Amino acid sequence: MKKLMFIIASVFLMATAAQAQFRSVPGSVTDSFKLRYPNAKDVSWRDNIGSFQATFKQDSATLIAKYSNKGEWQSTEKKIKADAIPAAVKDGLAKSKYADWRVGTVTERKLPGNKTIYIVFVSKSDVNRKNLTFASDGQLLKDNMTL
Repeated sequence: MKKLMFIIASVFLMATAAQAQFRSVPGSVTDSFKLRYPNAKDVSWRDNIGSFQATFKQDSATLIAKYSNKGEWQSTEKKIKADAIPAAVKDGLAKSKYADWRVGTVTERKLPGNKTIYIVFVSKSDVNRKNLTFASDGQLLKDNMTL
C-alpha cells in the first residue's frame, strides 16, 4: 500500500512539474515586464508555478524580476559588490552582532512601494552562515541561517 501511494504521488508530482515547464508566459506578464524594463537584453523566463521570473541584462548588470501570474511586478534583484552597500546598511551591519563576520555576496532587492532591501550573506565559519536582511535605512529585519 505504501509503495502504491508513493508511486501515485511521484506520478502526480512529475505531471505537475511537466505541466509547469510547458506553460507559456502570459501576455500580461511579458507586457508588464516590457513596460518596466524596455531596454532589457537576453531575457529568459522561468515558471515558478505561482509566479514567473525573468533573468535579463540591463546596463551591464544581470537582474532577476519576479511577477505574479497576473503580471503584477513583485520584486527585482541584482548582486552588488560589498563596497557598493549603502552607508546606512554598512552602519547597521557594523552595529549588529554580526559586525566581525565575513561578508560574502550582497543582493539588492527592489520591492513595490519604492522600497529597497539588502540581503547580505555573512559567515564566521563553515557552520555559522546567515543571510541578513537590512532595510535601506540600515535596520536589521531578519537573520536567517543558511545551509
